[in-house]
Amino acid sequence: MFIVPLLTYAIVASFTPGPNNIISMTNARNHGFRKTLQFIGGVAAGCLVIMLLSSYFNLVLYQFIPKIQFVMNIIGCLYMLYLAVKIIRSQPQERGDKEEGFNSFFFGFVFQFINPKVILYGITAISTFVIPFYSSHAHLALFSVILTLVGLCANMTWALCGSLFQSLLSRYERPFNILMGLLLIYSAFSVFTVS
Repeated sequence: MFIVPLLTYAIVASFTPGPNNIISMTNARNHGFRKTLQFIGGVAAGCLVIMLLSSYFNLVLYQFIPKIQFVMNIIGCLYMLYLAVKIIRSQPQERGDKEEGFNSFFFGFVFQFINPKVILYGITAISTFVIPFYSSHAHLALFSVILTLVGLCANMTWALCGSLFQSLLSRYERPFNILMGLLLIYSAFSVFTVS
């Protein structure tokens, strides 16, 4: 069933270190969890808009260019493999503090439109795991919400863990990255077994 690879991809893509997660963690460490909720709310709202736009962008491509499915699956698979290699090969790094201006709903919302990880996350997840099976407005909205909720859970987790998660990652970052990379490789190869 396509839902397991979709959720695997969504969890790996959402929970691995990225701009939203690092800023959420840093904001929670610097300003507290409650004050970070405004940033996380902006991220969720922006992410939902990106997921909906990705859904309809992919739907238009599939309706007008039916043969593009295989090409989009190849591109999605290659992108996931690229991400997996980057995640597996990444080295521990220092994460500097972010400025206070990064802790607002407005910044969280607007940031999603220039965040390539979220944009590619939406395009890849929808084109690879949703459009081949569903194309109704209700399904596109539902899967956009599901993908947004996974991202929201990731941001909340990173914010909740704050400095604790950061210290654990510094100790176990390498095995964590290898595990996340391998799960992403599983998602990439699942593209061809579910379509």
